[in-house]
Amino acid sequence: MAVVPSKCRPAALPSGVAPPRRARLRWCRSCEDTLRVPRRRQVVVAVPDNNNNNPLQSPRPRRIVLVRHGESEGNVDEAAYSRVPDPRIGLTAKGWSDAEVCGRRLRDLFSDGGASVDWKVYFYVSPYRRTLETLRGIGHAFEPHRIAGVREEPRIREQDFGNFQDRELMRVEKELRLRYGRFFYRFPNGESAADVYDRITGFRETLRADIDLGRFEPPGGPQRPSNNMNVVLVSHGLTLRVFLMRWYKWTVRQFEGLNNLGNGAAIVMQTGRGGRYSLLVHHGADELREFGLTDEMLQDQLWQETARPGDLNYTFMTYGQAFFDPFADPSSLII
Repeated sequence: MAVVPSKCRPAALPSGVAPPRRARLRWCRSCEDTLRVPRRRQVVVAVPDNNNNNPLQSPRPRRIVLVRHGESEGNVDEAAYSRVPDPRIGLTAKGWSDAEVCGRRLRDLFSDGGASVDWKVYFYVSPYRRTLETLRGIGHAFEPHRIAGVREEPRIREQDFGNFQDRELMRVEKELRLRYGRFFYRFPNGESAADVYDRITGFRETLRADIDLGRFEPPGGPQRPSNNMNVVLVSHGLTLRVFLMRWYKWTVRQFEGLNNLGNGAAIVMQTGRGGRYSLLVHHGADELREFGLTDEMLQDQLWQETARPGDLNYTFMTYGQAFFDPFADPSSLII
């Protein structure tokens, strides 16, 4: 039987340990001491400090920017989808130009026209080729130290239209979608916008947790946090509209009234005076109307501009009486 070296000899045990377990416990305690393995009772769990008075707490990103990919081969020739898998559809030459122009505009936005030096950007990108190429084109406008991180995120991928897509069959399917409803119609072997909504809900919760826990690197470093961190989602037209629908709790009817972003275009959610994200901080009302926002949606964005995180807009139709018949006539109540 091998002799335990002196440096591995069992350490003294607390009194009261039952003799049958003594040898096993001695050996485990001795190995922990020799190998310097932290004991379970010594483990300390660090809990994020969400106290707003903590001067080193990472601030909320100043902006969340939604970017649609540049012009793709499928945008100019729908027959490409019958030959090339959708995730492998790349950008055209114009699409690369779209991405580079978008990058320069984003840099100008994040730097406040060159007046700010304390800013960074964090990217989430769909794993499709056209979005990855758009990200590379955007990246030409940024020095490496400006990029806080990049995460490939499959949940913000394009709506699945059903593997290889026959051009004529897709034309018929899109006509059926208009008759059935753009949100609920599911393409054969593919997804509906409602399916996209479900996975975007999961991504939104991840993003909100990352924001609330301060997981984005403070642009000024741990000793000098800044409010000018920017998060960019490089994704697809329908996916970005669904993201906005989920974030702002828009209804199906409101979603179906939205228009698609152009290739390489961006829409900016920016923190207002109260700390919530509003589209009206950066965009004008007329521009948002062109995107498809109604007057009631614009009123909610105006509220978002001054409200605080955690507040609820009880006057917005999602929370109010819009789902019920008018209560003007008390005699109509069934009690």
